[in-house]
Amino acid sequence: MAEHFVKVYTRFNRIWHWSQVVSIMLLFFTGARMLGLHQLGPFGLAVTVHTLVALALLLLWAFATFWLFTTGGWRQFIPRLTGMVKVARFYAFGVFKGEEHPYHKTFDRRHNPLQALAYFALKMALFPAIWISGLLYLSYNLWGANDAQAFWLGLVANIHVLAAFAIAAFVVAHVYLLTIGHGFREHVRPMLTGYDRVDLTPEAEAYLAQKGLLKD
Repeated sequence: MAEHFVKVYTRFNRIWHWSQVVSIMLLFFTGARMLGLHQLGPFGLAVTVHTLVALALLLLWAFATFWLFTTGGWRQFIPRLTGMVKVARFYAFGVFKGEEHPYHKTFDRRHNPLQALAYFALKMALFPAIWISGLLYLSYNLWGANDAQAFWLGLVANIHVLAAFAIAAFVVAHVYLLTIGHGFREHVRPMLTGYDRVDLTPEAEAYLAQKGLLKD
């Protein structure tokens, strides 16, 4: 196998990614204002912006989910045990010793086993938790009439906040890992240009060259 620059991120991939980045940052900022963690801006404005951005992001996630399943892109996020221990060891010890990353990207598997597991947990647990709790919180007036002492409201709010902090921890870890290996710029560039270094078999190279997905 040989390494080539391949267009692995479509325009929709990149728009989806950066739209999420901006939306999640706005949600963190306005959510922190609503929790009283800072006093920047009016509370009412923070609530309005938080609600509108959250609904827009939910719509984007719905489109992205449909796109992933119709294009088969969902397979990229299915975790595999093969190589998991080697990758975990690299992040725990090897990276500090200057070792080479044990995982080499392929066109069909861009994410290493640990990345795939993290994205799988994010999409199957944290995102649904924050979607459902946020919608329940937003629609409390419709279902909370018999909520004695607002018990369920408190539970929903706590789940929403805990899920938000878990996603924030993921974002911090994600940004940190971008500084490892080839450097921050090399890791970010593929999500700007669409092209990334991947290992290809001669057959895959010929096929992708015919499709115009290889970069000279």
